[in-house]
Amino acid sequence: MGMRVRQLLADNKGFLLFVAAMILMRSALADWYLVPSSSMYPHLLEGDRVIANRIAYDIKLPFTDVILKQVADPQRGDIVTFLSPEGGTRLVKRVIGLPGDVVEMVDERLIINGVPAEYAQVNDPDPEHLTPSQEYAQAQLVFKESLGALQHNIIVMPDRRAMRSFGPLTVPAGEYMMLGDNRDNSNDSRFYGFVKRELITGRVSRLMFSLDSNRYYLPRLERIGAALAEAK
Repeated sequence: MGMRVRQLLADNKGFLLFVAAMILMRSALADWYLVPSSSMYPHLLEGDRVIANRIAYDIKLPFTDVILKQVADPQRGDIVTFLSPEGGTRLVKRVIGLPGDVVEMVDERLIINGVPAEYAQVNDPDPEHLTPSQEYAQAQLVFKESLGALQHNIIVMPDRRAMRSFGPLTVPAGEYMMLGDNRDNSNDSRFYGFVKRELITGRVSRLMFSLDSNRYYLPRLERIGAALAEAK
């Protein structure tokens, strides 16, 4: 048995080295992630495969959360992947609160360090970028949320029960507040708390490809290799 195993390893050495290199790359350099839910609509759609840059912020010891060197700090507005403080599931959300920030939400409107965000309703949003009707068939409104120079679109669901107010809360040192862009349909820091820096696993700025489950998993051609941009 031992001889057969050694022979099998020798015959497939090149393939096994390739697999090991891919696993190491995913752990240390770049990873890809399937978006499983609608919590980041209108920017990330169910079926998107996103690329996460694992060295955007920190160089870590492979296969661990141990930070060897800090490269850059996460910025407000970054879309990131991270391990949930509640159970370790990998999630993708937007960074809203930085260490030391005082964050408050009043009737769906954010206030950061005493400065309220501005909101402008988006008329005639692209229906392909709204929560699929089989998940939520009632009214959905899209707003452009402006936090200083940072602007991105969010979805609110007026007829759904949701946490629309909290705080004010101070983000602790070394931790971040994450929110989904689909505000009334997101399990985020409002429920599991702040996210420690070492749990952040990468920054997302580009898609690999996207498959539409409502159309027999046909690819969304316009999203192949696309950089993340404002939703229509």
